[in-house]
Amino acid sequence: MGRGKFKGKPTGRRHFSTPEEMLAGTSTRPRTFKQAEVEDVEEEETEESEEESEEEPEKRKGTQGLIDIQNPNLEKPKNLKARDVDLEKTTELSRREREEIEKQKAHERYMRLQEQGKTEQARKDLERLSMIRQQRAEAAKKREEEKLAREQKKSEARK
Repeated sequence: MGRGKFKGKPTGRRHFSTPEEMLAGTSTRPRTFKQAEVEDVEEEETEESEEESEEEPEKRKGTQGLIDIQNPNLEKPKNLKARDVDLEKTTELSRREREEIEKQKAHERYMRLQEQGKTEQARKDLERLSMIRQQRAEAAKKREEEKLAREQKKSEARK
């Protein structure tokens, strides 16, 4: 009987490795982390030995050995290692980075002056604050007087 255009799942095709294959290392299982780690260490050792051999002059292909070209674009960029980096060498900042740093410093300076009350905005805020405090103090006095007046009326009404 036909199953149509598409076949079902490939069930029953799983392959289990035997213990003998596992011990021999010929099983089709994926590599474990430990095996991959050992291979990484071996690769690093081979890279170090290659670096040592790079000190010898390179063999050049074709006519490259005959003509010595001083084209800086042809030179491969040298990869610097962390231990070879010159820490005393200062790199110049780009214009955007410099402007960003100046902007941050100006903002910090402005905020310091703002806290000390030396800017126009801070003076206006302090004046507004003092006016609000004065109004609240007057309102509190007025409420106290009204409260005392009500209590006096109540005491007079009782007498």
